[in-house]
Amino acid sequence: MAMQIGSGDGDDEQLNSTINTTPLVDIMLVLLIIFIITSPVVLQLAKVDLPHEKNDPYNPDAKNVIITVSKDGDIFWRGNRKPISSDDELFQEMSKVAVIVPQPEVHIRGDKDAKYESIGKTILTVQRAGIAKVGFVLEPPDKQ
Repeated sequence: MAMQIGSGDGDDEQLNSTINTTPLVDIMLVLLIIFIITSPVVLQLAKVDLPHEKNDPYNPDAKNVIITVSKDGDIFWRGNRKPISSDDELFQEMSKVAVIVPQPEVHIRGDKDAKYESIGKTILTVQRAGIAKVGFVLEPPDKQ
């Protein structure tokens, strides 16, 4: 049993090898309409009161603890006065501070070129010691 595909005369229509994009355009238009209709519903998010930016000047308090992290990852206690050699030593110092009532805040001064790993380890060690308030000391933006 054989099947004939063409008459073989040579006057067959030429094959159309282009892609019919009409169904694609139809589907895209339907999707566009669906997204236009549903986007207002999706954008109705839960109402939250977001915090506002505030730029308080930094006034160091004598009872607050200042930890400095250099760009090389070196840690200094009380600003630049006492170098800390390991995370365990920092933990021991923070454990002594954590029992003071009222508990002082810890302010971390990190170099802008310091690796995040160094800052992250410092924060983790301070929190493991039981310190509740940890903050960062930043340079104020340039006034223009």
